[in-house]
Amino acid sequence: MRFIELIKKGNVSSGLAAIGNAVIAAAKLIVAVISGNGTMFATGMHSLADTVNQAFVFFGSVLAEMKPSKRFPTGFGRVINIFCMVAVIVVTVMAYETIKSGWESFRHPEATGDFWLNLIVLIGAIIIDGLVFIKSMKEISRESGSDQSGNLFISAFKSASKAAPATRLVFYEDLVATTGSALAIIGIVLGQYFDILKADGIISMLIGVLMLFVAYRVGYDNMVGLIGVSAPAEVEKKIAEVLLENESVVDIYKMRVLQEGRSYHVETTVELKKGLSLAEADDIKFDLTDKLLRSPEVADVVLGIIEDNEQKSWQQ
Repeated sequence: MRFIELIKKGNVSSGLAAIGNAVIAAAKLIVAVISGNGTMFATGMHSLADTVNQAFVFFGSVLAEMKPSKRFPTGFGRVINIFCMVAVIVVTVMAYETIKSGWESFRHPEATGDFWLNLIVLIGAIIIDGLVFIKSMKEISRESGSDQSGNLFISAFKSASKAAPATRLVFYEDLVATTGSALAIIGIVLGQYFDILKADGIISMLIGVLMLFVAYRVGYDNMVGLIGVSAPAEVEKKIAEVLLENESVVDIYKMRVLQEGRSYHVETTVELKKGLSLAEADDIKFDLTDKLLRSPEVADVVLGIIEDNEQKSWQQ
């Protein structure tokens, strides 16, 4: 029962993406073998890499939901970053193989058959990847708390850094997957109707380069997550507003908010007005801690209190 509960808490986008890409990868690679098309092989390798990564990342997101233990008191939030880093290695290897295959197709171009079979599979891939891509954009908007009334694509790009690592990976991978399938269609059409056979190799290499972009982007984000990074300015501002709402809080002496996945660890010291008793100060401390912990994104709070030093420390 405990394991089932953890699975339900796993990243929805990566789970759906793994299933969708497994179907796409199987179809593309089978058609690539039948037709001998290099572009189809390249995009099939990309879909296979996506399948492995997203299944791996979904498993990581499940483990990340495990509660803190005596041995691991801060929880398992960074486990997902480790899984994503392994996924980056898989993407990089697949990208190398794709570029290598594309180079061979460019040097020794050959005509391929089964045009309509290739086209139907690629259109199906665009539809499936596109639906997962839209789902990931909606997940980014939900996880980041961004306004969904504007352009969903632009909003997702701006807010991607605030989303869970698994959601970011699905977003970038399916962006490239959808683009890669569209490029593959262009390459097949150029080869079939315009006899530009080298387009097959060029587009295969281009898809490989796009895969390297995903590896770099996701790798950088997760490396930062493993090291530990400050929360966005708007998150700090929101936490400061909660603290300063209390009429007894005069100033914030210092505050540090560390981001770990979608969770935030808050360490802060507030200045209270003079003349309060120890019991009153303790009550304020507990009240402020409780208010901050009510936010689902705040994992833990370390809050200290001092008397007003009559010097302004906190600047918005």
